Amino acid sequence: MWAGAGVVGVAEEVATRLWSGELPVRVDGAAVAAQCAEVAAAARALVLVPAVRLLVAVSLAMTVMILIEKLFVAAVCLAVRAFRLKPERRYRWLPIGPNAAAAAAADEEAVLGAAAFPMVLVQIPMFNEREVYKVSIGAACTLDWPADRIVIQVLDDSTDLVVKDLVEVECQRWKSKGVNIKYEVRLNRKGYKAGALKEGLKHDYVKECEYIAMFDADFQPESDFLLRTIPFLVHNPKIALVQARWKFVNANECLLTRFQEMSLDYHFKYEQEAGSSVYSFFGFNGTAGVWRISAIDDAGGWKDRTTVEDMDLAVRATLQGWKFVYVGDVKVKSELPSTFKAYRFQQHRWSCGPANLFKKMMVEILETKKVSLWNKIHLWYDFFFVGKIAAHTVTFIYYCFVIPLSVWLPEVQIPLWGIVYVPTVITLLKAVGTPSSFHLVILWVLFENVMSLHRINAAITGVLEAGRVNEWVVTEKLGDASKTKPATNGSDTVKLIDVEITTLVPKLVKRRARFWDR
Repeated sequence: MWAGAGVVGVAEEVATRLWSGELPVRVDGAAVAAQCAEVAAAARALVLVPAVRLLVAVSLAMTVMILIEKLFVAAVCLAVRAFRLKPERRYRWLPIGPNAAAAAAADEEAVLGAAAFPMVLVQIPMFNEREVYKVSIGAACTLDWPADRIVIQVLDDSTDLVVKDLVEVECQRWKSKGVNIKYEVRLNRKGYKAGALKEGLKHDYVKECEYIAMFDADFQPESDFLLRTIPFLVHNPKIALVQARWKFVNANECLLTRFQEMSLDYHFKYEQEAGSSVYSFFGFNGTAGVWRISAIDDAGGWKDRTTVEDMDLAVRATLQGWKFVYVGDVKVKSELPSTFKAYRFQQHRWSCGPANLFKKMMVEILETKKVSLWNKIHLWYDFFFVGKIAAHTVTFIYYCFVIPLSVWLPEVQIPLWGIVYVPTVITLLKAVGTPSSFHLVILWVLFENVMSLHRINAAITGVLEAGRVNEWVVTEKLGDASKTKPATNGSDTVKLIDVEITTLVPKLVKRRARFWDR
């Protein structure tokens, strides 16, 4: 025991003297450096290089998948343009209206059908849309359709009471002009947009409607929108959805909106066109579309299990055997997010939701008996895997991580075609949708690489169902506020205030009276 105590005492003494600097510490720096270099070299050879080579192989495989998909889309769209295969030629389309009889006098069925306008519901979901609420309401109320055959339904989930009153006043204004418009509110925001749309279909007057047109608060359909889209549904009983193209009123506002226009123009002009032309699946864009209400019911109605309720409904309707048609000639004006914050939240929703939906429905897609093998392959592989997962993975991991890392690893060889030729072809194929912005391609590619980090993070969140998987942030719309306006004089300001007081005060007085009557 005494010997043990002595050893402990000596050790403590040595440690104290080392700490105080009385005993010198001799370390062979060269030997330590050599050992560290050997360990690093071994780790590099056994772990880092094989891992990067694996990433290169996977990334190149995904890049080739994307290239094949882009070439296929381009070939289909080229054939559509060359042979003028417009939807009106692929599907039965006959005009509806008083002049239809003269236009289709040779077809007795068409003449009889033209005299009867089907009952149409127009839904406009809103949430604190102060800047743009008048835009969509006004456009919907001026659609060319018999007043007794259309119902405008404004679904207002606003939490801002002032905005709520403004929207209700606007609805009352159009109602006083003879428009059949309904202003609907809920006690809560359960299910967000999907919940509002689902609740809107429960009203008794909806039972009389056959078709439903949907527009977000910033969308402005042309007056002939229904006349150009409804005939597809009337004369083709297996068509569930007619999707129109988006047109952007603020595309030239800033670089951010220009970049968005380039991406979305490719989506609509090529991806949607190709999906529709080969009678395969393409997604509902959530707005600027017309649905057959019976198809919505057949697919199980609106569900709020993901943040892409529109895609969810479209997939389920497809699995029930329904068909969609995209009409690119029908364009609906809309607004692009002009702030990076709004755009980032939107992209999170658009990347997280599809990945989450794919996880929930991947088995169901393969097991369904009501769709062809071609549609299953296109939906499972092309639409979800390549379009929603591989594209984000390649953009971030390959272009932003693997290629830069290979510069420091001479052992890793990436073929020239994988670095230059294939990425260039993919970029050019995607950029042709917006020729006016072709000079921005390099900046656009850099911007997309930056956004890829946000998108892949959102996709992983969706697959793992973690964090903000069901977070719904309404995209901010600025309306006319985003444009430079001339200064107003004092009288204009007084008139503006007078209008606001004239419209709001009666509503506030009524609200207060109802409160005190309780």
